[in-house]
Amino acid sequence: MRRPRSRPQPPPYALLSHLMRYPEDGLALARTEVDALPAGEARVALERFLAAIDDGTDPRVRYVATFDLKRQITPHLTYYEHGDTRRRGVALLRLKRLYREAGLPVADGELPDHLAVMLAFTALAPAGYGDAVLAEHRAALELLRGALHQTGNAYAHVLDALVCGLPALRVEDRDELVRMAAEGPPDEAVGLEPFAPPEVMPIGGRR
Repeated sequence: MRRPRSRPQPPPYALLSHLMRYPEDGLALARTEVDALPAGEARVALERFLAAIDDGTDPRVRYVATFDLKRQITPHLTYYEHGDTRRRGVALLRLKRLYREAGLPVADGELPDHLAVMLAFTALAPAGYGDAVLAEHRAALELLRGALHQTGNAYAHVLDALVCGLPALRVEDRDELVRMAAEGPPDEAVGLEPFAPPEVMPIGGRR
């Protein structure tokens, strides 16, 4: 008789949200919170992140170099599917309505598709809301994670800490991931490099 598979520990959403924000006050507090995590894959991944950034680089410079200079690596998850189109505007409004319905409206100046905002929402929202938001944007999450790994960026470990606590990719998520990686955002003339994790890319998918 098979033993039921144990469910992974839920990701430390609030901590991950903090790490995915612009580090105005550095990362000293994050180091303390990582040390307090229970043993597991998420803690290991975040310890790798902290080790990778311990090179004297200003955390703010690293963050800007990672997320503000490359269109292929963005924490704004709706961009991967919709690019800079009107459909993205509709997606953003839909997210804002969802957050408001859950009693957690987005603060002025914040975009609801920023991963840090999604994670903060998931940490605080009533049961089911956050899971639904992350599940809907799972393909984009994996594109971001794959792009960070492809470029050897330390923030890949933050995404690893998130994904290891989420349900496995569904077949439809894998199909969407391959399509989005091949085509890129719709306003681009050429598709993104296929930055999806290699385990979900078809043979011959990498150029």
